[in-house]
Amino acid sequence: MGLAEALGLQPEIKRVRMRTPWRLLSPYLHIGLGCAFENTASIAPPWPDLLIASGRLSVPASLYVREQSARTGRRTFTVQIQDPVIAPSNFDVVIAPLHDALEGPNVISTIGALHRVEPDRLAREAEAFASRVAGLSRPYVGVLVGGSNASYRMGADEIAKLVSDLRRLASRMGASLLVTPSRRTGEANTLLLKSALSEMPAFVWNGDGANPYFGILGLSDFLLVTVDSVNMISEACASGKPVYLYDLPGGSQKSARFRDSLIARGLVRDFTIPVVPYPAQTLNEMASVVAVIREKIQTA
Repeated sequence: MGLAEALGLQPEIKRVRMRTPWRLLSPYLHIGLGCAFENTASIAPPWPDLLIASGRLSVPASLYVREQSARTGRRTFTVQIQDPVIAPSNFDVVIAPLHDALEGPNVISTIGALHRVEPDRLAREAEAFASRVAGLSRPYVGVLVGGSNASYRMGADEIAKLVSDLRRLASRMGASLLVTPSRRTGEANTLLLKSALSEMPAFVWNGDGANPYFGILGLSDFLLVTVDSVNMISEACASGKPVYLYDLPGGSQKSARFRDSLIARGLVRDFTIPVVPYPAQTLNEMASVVAVIREKIQTA
């Protein structure tokens, strides 16, 4: 969505649902792709001029549209976001973060993930969100909470430690907490957060109404992000605010490379109590990505 917006486009969104065995063998099974999708009617002519896809389960759809559109004499230009696992040559452009160590003449390497964070959006959302936390005193520490994934673990014990650290942080700094869980945080962990911080100077989004995520990014004086989410960390780094990473049990070589690259560039720091201001760098790679894509489309 962020890439489409940066290209000045209003995209038509297609959510792909795969059938078995393609879902289990994606992205390796390329035979019979015409039968691979539950929602076949939505992946049909007229074929688009540009297709932007993200994630491994979207790879079969990208391959299918590219193949079918080529038969009409006007092949769709395909942009695949994240490492597709198969050869990048199957697409016109692949956009992958540096920590994926993916190479090729059509690969655009970024430090972090692409996103929808831009200054005007943050300013608008911060203004809209400010009234909801008007009773809380500054400084505001925005807390972006992820959840368990293939590399990291976040259960009740980790939430208890996070809450303890947030209490000490708020007390030490006289700060207020602006907390937003994500889908991966899970209902149980979100309830624990909400309950444990109920007597603190804190706002905890409980899933009701519009997510104030961009408002928190725009309004906070500091940002604290759990280390599991490349997307949230990248978005925090685009805000221009001091960003601190909150560690969780687990990790991988890939996540370590990502973390080290951000620290080396002065984009983030490891969590400490208190968090302190520092000359934060802003990570904004969208403009350069858009320029490369436009050039490749013109020469395709």
